[in-house]
Amino acid sequence: MARAPPPPPPEAPAASNNDVAAAAASAASAASAAAAASTSTAADEFFPAESARLSGEVERVTPGLEIERKASQRAAVGGDTAILPRLLDASGVLQDAASAIIDDTFNKCFTQTNEDSWNWNFYLFPVWSAGMFLRYFVLFPIRFVGIVMATLLFAISFIFVHNLLRGKMRIRWERGLVHLYAMAHVVSWTSVIKYHGPKPTKRSGHVYVCNHTSMIDYIVLSQVTPFSAIAQQNYGIVGLLQNTAMEAIQCIAFNRAETKDREMVQRRLREHVQDPDRLPLLIFPEGTCVNNEYCVLFKRGAFDLGCKVCPIAIKYNKVFSDPFWHSRRQTFPQHLITLMQSWAVVADVWYMEPQEMQPGETGIEFSERVRLMICKQAGLKPVPWDGMLKYYRPSPRMCEKRRAEIASSLVQLLPPKINLNLNAGAGAADGGAGGVGGGGGG
Repeated sequence: MARAPPPPPPEAPAASNNDVAAAAASAASAASAAAAASTSTAADEFFPAESARLSGEVERVTPGLEIERKASQRAAVGGDTAILPRLLDASGVLQDAASAIIDDTFNKCFTQTNEDSWNWNFYLFPVWSAGMFLRYFVLFPIRFVGIVMATLLFAISFIFVHNLLRGKMRIRWERGLVHLYAMAHVVSWTSVIKYHGPKPTKRSGHVYVCNHTSMIDYIVLSQVTPFSAIAQQNYGIVGLLQNTAMEAIQCIAFNRAETKDREMVQRRLREHVQDPDRLPLLIFPEGTCVNNEYCVLFKRGAFDLGCKVCPIAIKYNKVFSDPFWHSRRQTFPQHLITLMQSWAVVADVWYMEPQEMQPGETGIEFSERVRLMICKQAGLKPVPWDGMLKYYRPSPRMCEKRRAEIASSLVQLLPPKINLNLNAGAGAADGGAGGVGGGGGG
């Protein structure tokens, strides 16, 4: 008896409104899950591996890329076969492109404030001219002469104390000189700074963390209480101060290019925090200067020391001056001269309550919680970026990898017959190219 032919396989149902709504909901949930994951494990995603850091390759897992990867995984196990849901999932690249165009929060973190001109009519121009004359030809010369004299007195006194005194007396005098020199800088900017909360004290088991706008952050804080700090090794005048005065108050300098410095820094941080005779330790966990409007991700090193973390928030009033320092556009002496040419440096500083790591909380989650506290107090906008990305550019290999992922995702949208024809054509092209190459070699 002849068997009846097997029934034809059921065709994929046409996409309905329910399919569209379900696909859109899955895309939205995947994007929100990816955003939450980037907040909790941001340090690993934005700055993933030591080898990638040294080679300059940094990959950011965006919500759109996460959508594409999950869609490819579902297609591999035979999940989504309808074209419309797959097309919606493949729109992750469009989501990333639109987000980058509409809201480029990364470059905004390092953009200086552009003041609108107000001297555009005949009766405001004389007032503006009088202000420029007062700032550049009256205030600036007085401030410049004052800071030069303070620097000379500091250098002479420091050399005298460092070479003639010994023991605890030398340490006490050197700390006092650094304190006075910081106060001289604050006076040279005609600063108006309001401090809120209890002032830091010298005690073991505590570390202070603060948002970072410029190197003057350390000066603003040290004119009240001298701090030991951790900072990138610099050159020129800043490097000279680091190797003399800053070394005397037990600051920690490191070089990011040296992998051995990481182990040294962690060891010295733990020793410093546990010593009650040393100055309070100040760390800027952002690792780079941000324009005091945004706050990038914190490095987790300060939060893995097993001690209490004391947040400090600094907010500058940019009506009188913009204290943001971009080290690649301006040297630090030029930055100080710019501040002395402004009207004043006006700021608020908040010392907040010490925070401890909660049970079950990781170092990354702890750092994120403290970062949000600082952002809320200072009115900063937290963004999911690693500030060190501004020193790196994506490598061609990483760009090509992203192109291949996008192409693979789009090809899977095609019907099976067209997809097979494309693969066959690509294989024939590769074979032809290989034959031509072989003939040339012969």
